Amino acid sequence: MISLARFTTRTRVVAAVLGTSLAGGVALAAGALATGPAPSATAAKAPGVTAQDLLRIAEGQIGVEENDRGGGTKFHRWYMESQRARETVERDGGNVRAYANAPWCAMFVSWVGEQAGIRPTVGWDAYTVTYAQWFEANDRWGGKATPGAVVFFDWKRGDSLYGIDHVGLVEEDNGDGTITTIEGNTGNGKVERRVRPKAEVVGYGYPRYAA
Repeated sequence: MISLARFTTRTRVVAAVLGTSLAGGVALAAGALATGPAPSATAAKAPGVTAQDLLRIAEGQIGVEENDRGGGTKFHRWYMESQRARETVERDGGNVRAYANAPWCAMFVSWVGEQAGIRPTVGWDAYTVTYAQWFEANDRWGGKATPGAVVFFDWKRGDSLYGIDHVGLVEEDNGDGTITTIEGNTGNGKVERRVRPKAEVVGYGYPRYAA
């Protein structure tokens, strides 16, 4: 059984928004891979989409801003209408409407993958922890920053997947201990380009791209 102390603040917030008990949320974190974010990333065929194609879509969303309740974006609306939202409600409890104002960094990355036409290899979820677990379970997880990688952060600089607070997309490894990213649900409530220290990174998920 996973200790409640290892359950992240962000996941606690999402669980509370959706009306899920912490005990149920912990069970979710432990068992979610049975109904993971997408078909196997390993099994998916290499798409005709490059990392730069994906990043151009993400870049085009810079400046999109949440409402005063922390939601209301196109990413929320898309996720609420998706099959994945129904699956996660069945998994976690609560109701689909609760996603309207839920933390949305993972929804943003998922939306970008959908728009690029490569959701089966980018994955989709509203939870940072289960999103990272899916990459790890499909042998698409590692410690190297590459353009187009899905990057998972722990603001306390831990190395456990259960400590993940936030997710975004790697735009560039700056070669100085930092990476440039494109992220939704930043501290400013927007999609923004950010420079982050690698010390805050737990790991990277690697979608399949065209060479």
